[in-house]
Amino acid sequence: MDKLHLHYEVEGNDFVAAGEAAGQMKRTLRQLGIDFEIIRRCSICMYEGEINMVAHAEGGVADVIVAKDKIVITLEDTGPGITDMELAMQEGYSTATQDVRELGFGAGMGLPNMKRYADEMTVESTPGVGTKVVMEIRIPSGEAGGSI
Repeated sequence: MDKLHLHYEVEGNDFVAAGEAAGQMKRTLRQLGIDFEIIRRCSICMYEGEINMVAHAEGGVADVIVAKDKIVITLEDTGPGITDMELAMQEGYSTATQDVRELGFGAGMGLPNMKRYADEMTVESTPGVGTKVVMEIRIPSGEAGGSI
């Protein structure tokens, strides 16, 4: 198999289930023998994006493509979109509601952490339409494991 495609539905406002997709992806990457550091980076990117979809966008979908040389995580939602991308990328900036903050989320580190741990990241967002985030984490040759 050249590539493995993982697909996850993320429910909005379900903070009990928040992080399940990231956990499932992490288990699959472990089973494939992916290097721990690559798994850690992918898990952070996926978790942060998943929490953003739960807290801000009433859910969405996450697709993960695992190839020999990279892992590509695509997150799409039909939420309110991001009105000021430059501001949203600043550490500590958050539009989370007080209720979300009281649950321990909404610290304003989601997008900055995703950018920090991905080798490449693009964000397309249209206010009132939704947001699409694509992150690529490269796998150095020899670290992908034998199952891909």
